[in-house]
Amino acid sequence: MNGFKTVVLMTTMMVLFILVGNIIGGEKGMMIAFLFSLAMNFGSYWFSDKLVLKMYGAQQISREDSPQLFDSVEKLAMKAELPMPKVYIMNNPTPNAFATGRNPNNGAVAVTTGIMNLLNKEELEGVIAHELSHIKNRDILVGTIAATLVGTITYIVQFAMFFGGGRSDDREEGTNPIVAILMLILAPIAAMLIQMAISRSREYMADDGGAQISGKPLSLASALNKLQHGNAVVPMRNAGQASAHMFIVNPLHGGGVMKLFSTHPPIEERVARLQEIAAGRR
Repeated sequence: MNGFKTVVLMTTMMVLFILVGNIIGGEKGMMIAFLFSLAMNFGSYWFSDKLVLKMYGAQQISREDSPQLFDSVEKLAMKAELPMPKVYIMNNPTPNAFATGRNPNNGAVAVTTGIMNLLNKEELEGVIAHELSHIKNRDILVGTIAATLVGTITYIVQFAMFFGGGRSDDREEGTNPIVAILMLILAPIAAMLIQMAISRSREYMADDGGAQISGKPLSLASALNKLQHGNAVVPMRNAGQASAHMFIVNPLHGGGVMKLFSTHPPIEERVARLQEIAAGRR
């Protein structure tokens, strides 16, 4: 299923580039956009995970660097019947974590220094198990490509606005401000809807899978409550909209209508589901 989603995302990226290329430059613009979209798809498949890790300053560690963290990842990966993923630490006071990589053989788990300082051992293992569940379910490639797609949509809008919204028609040169305005309004909404469609259901599944891997659903529930509070107190300064859906809790904050477009389901609902698992009702 995630293989199908990957194809859909890559195709969507290509279609968006071609449409904007046509708006801006006609047939020549379409050809340039098609070639550029091929390059973007190739790059997002092979390098998007590395770009996300670099974006957040994640540094790969060995057992000697952080024995407890490394041992926890290794133990839980064995329980999940997964290859040992690479382990990264982000020097960031905001408590959060994410997983990335093309497939389970190239998986990576990244945690912030903030989450290591905030959570106890069992809670941190619950978070790690959640991220390993993403890897096991092959969510990580979909997530990283979605991050690239959302970022691409943003750049497309900026590019189109720079050129004044494109041509008014095929016969005369000029700009179409209505096209530019529509793209400016609709593109960010499309980006958020893509993230929501991918992220919300996958977070529930990763919570369920993480509870099964760790065997301690209440530890994960406790971790989620702490992370929600921790991200409110110490927000992540360098969090990007394009990659927000990859984290275990949303690093971005907004009230009112913005909650409807959140890339993550409400923490209260996630905690309630984990409590039901612990009570044997799920």
